[in-house]
Amino acid sequence: MPSRRFGPGETNTLNGVVKANDLDTLQAPGRPSVHPTDDVAVVSVTRPDLGADAYVGQLWTVPLDGGAPRRLTRGFRDSAPRYSPDGAVIAFLRSSPGEPAQLHVVASTGGEPIAITAERLGVSAFAWSPDSSSLAFTTRVPEQGRYGTVPEISADAEAPRRFTTRTYRANGVGYTTDRRSSLFIVEVPDLDAEPVVRPLPERSGEEAPETALVPVATRLTDLDAEVSGPVFTPDGSAIAVVAALHDTRDVDRVSAVYAVRVDGSGEPERLSSDDAPRSIAAAAFSPEGQLHVLAQELGPAGVDFVARNTSLYRMSSPDAPAVVLTDVADTDIGEVADIAFTTDGSVVFLNRSKGAVRAERLGFDGTRTPLTSHTDVVTSIDAAGERIVAVVAGESDSGEVAVLGGPDPVRLTDFSRSVRDAGVLPIERHAITGRSGQVVEGWLVKPAGDGPFPTLLMIHGGPFAAYTGAFFDESQVYADAGYAVAYCNPRGAAGFGEDFGRSIKNAMGTVDFEDVMDFFDGVVAADDALDADRVGVLGGSYGGYLTAWITAHDHRFAGAIVERGFLDPELFVGTSDIGDFFGDEYVGTSAEDIARQSPQAHVRDVRTPTLVLHSADDLRCPLSQAERYYAALKRNGVEAELVVFPGENHELSRSGRPRHRRDRFDVILDWWARVLPV
Repeated sequence: MPSRRFGPGETNTLNGVVKANDLDTLQAPGRPSVHPTDDVAVVSVTRPDLGADAYVGQLWTVPLDGGAPRRLTRGFRDSAPRYSPDGAVIAFLRSSPGEPAQLHVVASTGGEPIAITAERLGVSAFAWSPDSSSLAFTTRVPEQGRYGTVPEISADAEAPRRFTTRTYRANGVGYTTDRRSSLFIVEVPDLDAEPVVRPLPERSGEEAPETALVPVATRLTDLDAEVSGPVFTPDGSAIAVVAALHDTRDVDRVSAVYAVRVDGSGEPERLSSDDAPRSIAAAAFSPEGQLHVLAQELGPAGVDFVARNTSLYRMSSPDAPAVVLTDVADTDIGEVADIAFTTDGSVVFLNRSKGAVRAERLGFDGTRTPLTSHTDVVTSIDAAGERIVAVVAGESDSGEVAVLGGPDPVRLTDFSRSVRDAGVLPIERHAITGRSGQVVEGWLVKPAGDGPFPTLLMIHGGPFAAYTGAFFDESQVYADAGYAVAYCNPRGAAGFGEDFGRSIKNAMGTVDFEDVMDFFDGVVAADDALDADRVGVLGGSYGGYLTAWITAHDHRFAGAIVERGFLDPELFVGTSDIGDFFGDEYVGTSAEDIARQSPQAHVRDVRTPTLVLHSADDLRCPLSQAERYYAALKRNGVEAELVVFPGENHELSRSGRPRHRRDRFDVILDWWARVLPV
């Protein structure tokens, strides 16, 4: 596959446009790992496979000099590769059909991978020791008698669970207090040694001798708390993890970095600064051994998470104040929790800014240098020596491996060729000045032809999240079906500074409602190809909230889709995995504040035909949010449908089963065909 630099907005629409059945073509590179000395990187490339109804993918090596990428492994789903510090071995996660991911190692030159874990609930994260001899990893350890630890005891026959904490579930996981994540360490076996085989009994009636098919791992933590993000300390004597071990951890959102000794001795020792309540997203050590973290300030009570930018800090000890290295008000490193270092001690990070995710380099002297443009969307980074490698997504691809450091990213791969062959419609960027003078930025994707097209207003989740100008399967699929799609970043979104994001705290449904409507009106008025008399509105999560809010206050839309919505703040408490703090911080706790900002409290004013779309296992915005809202619509005589996807959680549209993702598109397009025909 030849090296190639792609220009902005380059598309190929000769063979049609991306459709729901083209999900198979969406190949997405994960975080790259740069070889410590050679000019090569390794990256996982995964895609949804409709035939297997699963995500499949393998590891690829990518020469940094522009040579052809090569498939290195041939597993069902291989992901998260990391070179060992000496460059000889690659560790990665491998999943077989229906099985959790296990840690494997393979020679960096290729060969047969070796499994080194067999954890019942799989491995979630791992890190290399500085001497390349061992790996730290985290896995959830189930209580005996639960989650298949006793084959004869089914899930329905398990003992009752007792809870004393406010938080005991997590979306995409389920119950957590009876399967806490724990830290382990395991030695890396000799890759040239003879493989271990399972022996058979010699005679009838005898049992075969016990033989470990994978190396024996040593458990280092057994805490009533979650541990995540393992990384070895520079001297290799301990492993740093992010955890909440303080007494008030059940009533705040604070976490810290702790060191766990590799010999298992002593208690976890705090490493991060204790000068302010913070939530830590990631930790890493610089070449000179300094702890760096990505963290959010949480206010005196440790709960004020609303629109708090994630900043880069340097922390020398628990007793010393943290040194903030980026502007807390205007720089947000919250989109991707990657930290990388170059040889000279510079830090490379990703800054979410105005609908883009930009790679930046912060020199040891404080000099800050952008590595990508103000419109690029970088999804991951790594560095070794002075070589910086990233995955950069564009208007017509879902991400390509690129080398940074020159005037522009030099893209080395073409994994999205099949996407462009399917056809990608151009993405137009717009900036609309609203009624209050606020400039709202966003995008428009139109079908091919002259129109006039029925037009959809699409709203993102979060609310502290952001749309970008990169390829987006949702807008492409709807545009292929004949709908123009407008989407924007209203106040409350991320990437425009904390004040912008916090403007809807205890004011949801005010300036955010104003911004999306002003953007929509401005875009429609400026383009004769858009039909202002045939319009629809849709959104998921917070976007579901704002969609439901809009249809209670504006009746122009022919139809609406409220997906996985935050619809009933009062019911959210005690049912959502974030219900003990999310609504309290965003809408307040008084009955008056809740009712003032609650779509459920205003559902009597809705007249718009509404599809309510939800997932049965959604613990972020539980199914009860949708059911109660739908029941009220039906009781009030509004044309409404409820569609529930079994076995899916809050992430259906992004990482649900491939066939369910295709089914979701079919349900949505069927709804628009009926209430807003092309």
